[in-house]
Amino acid sequence: MLYDAYEVQRSFLAGASKLAGMGAGWLHNPANPFAYATGSPLVAAALDVFAHAAAPRGKPDFGLHQTVVRGKKVAVHEEIVRREPFGQLKRFVRKGGGESDPPLLIVAPMSGHYATLLRGTVERMLPKHDVYITDWRDAKMVPLSDGTFDLDDYIDYLIEFLETIGEETGKRAHMLAVCQPAVPAYAATALMNASNNKWRPKSLTMMGGPIDTRKAPTAVNTLATERPLGWFSRNAIATVPLYYPGGGRKVYPGFLQLAGFMAMNLGDHLISHWEMFKHLVEGDEESATSTQKFYDEYRSVCDMASEFYLQTVEEVFQKHSLPKGKLMHRGKKVDPGAIKDTALLAIEGERDDISGIGQTKAALDIATALQGKKKQYFLAPDVGHYGIFNGRKWREKIAPVVEDWIAANN
Repeated sequence: MLYDAYEVQRSFLAGASKLAGMGAGWLHNPANPFAYATGSPLVAAALDVFAHAAAPRGKPDFGLHQTVVRGKKVAVHEEIVRREPFGQLKRFVRKGGGESDPPLLIVAPMSGHYATLLRGTVERMLPKHDVYITDWRDAKMVPLSDGTFDLDDYIDYLIEFLETIGEETGKRAHMLAVCQPAVPAYAATALMNASNNKWRPKSLTMMGGPIDTRKAPTAVNTLATERPLGWFSRNAIATVPLYYPGGGRKVYPGFLQLAGFMAMNLGDHLISHWEMFKHLVEGDEESATSTQKFYDEYRSVCDMASEFYLQTVEEVFQKHSLPKGKLMHRGKKVDPGAIKDTALLAIEGERDDISGIGQTKAALDIATALQGKKKQYFLAPDVGHYGIFNGRKWREKIAPVVEDWIAANN
């Protein structure tokens, strides 16, 4: 019923958004005499903001068509290297340069947003790396016949993707995990080191990841621990309506995740929309468009398979299995002490309100067999969660640290 109610509301808002957009366009039309009335710019701006906020959104495009390699502009196109039911391995192929650059697997979060949330991450790393990314699929679009997907499957996918990159390029890849996937990426790294897998990653960079959420717990961590797992199963899981390909599948809906994130910083979001309104009234379309682009991405959400969501809540946030050395994968213990060859870089944001300070750094402490020169920690001053992997501070302050680490361990 929850999902059905949401769909009814979404359909209503889609129609309202269209009408508001038409109204704003009518008031902007110079042929309309009412466009010159005193209050018209205010009404038009208000309709524009509402139309944008209420509009339905699908999966965005990366839209990365060129980059600069060694001072030369080169074309970029996307290529699907491997397909699996719940995700695919995507490569950003640069034509005309960079063939000798190290392969880099960017692991996008499976946390309600599409991989395009890391567009800025990919764009910044493209000039010096052969970039691949995990392009996760919206669970409501996966038929029940394709089976289930949990944390064990996530780890399997990463191992398979690293092996695919190795077999394709003949090189061991570097791996960069943003937020939630720090845990499965770390587990995959430990398992591949333990088995001496030929294609184990050369380095693993973890950015704002919940390796040990007992350290500086945030509101997100508190929510996951103050209620039993059964509560999440009863209140956070919904059934996909039958008119989707994945009809009947149990999922954690993306719209619930988005509502939670919006509620955490509601004041900031209201201010952003107020500023957008003022920019539109003043005719500053460039500033308004910048805000609109951010929310186009932020509000584009997808569903997670219930098995993955519930197992993550239990193992990562409630049991703290990885830092306690109790995380299991297919009946085998994930041993952080097995990491002896993969260099580890932990990056945290000073103002991160999702993964607190120390949670990612813990990855270095539990890798007891790794030499000190193979570990590095970087705390980004005055940076929030999204600023770790997007925006000016990511491009100018954080990305160079990642690039230097990869180069030093290539």
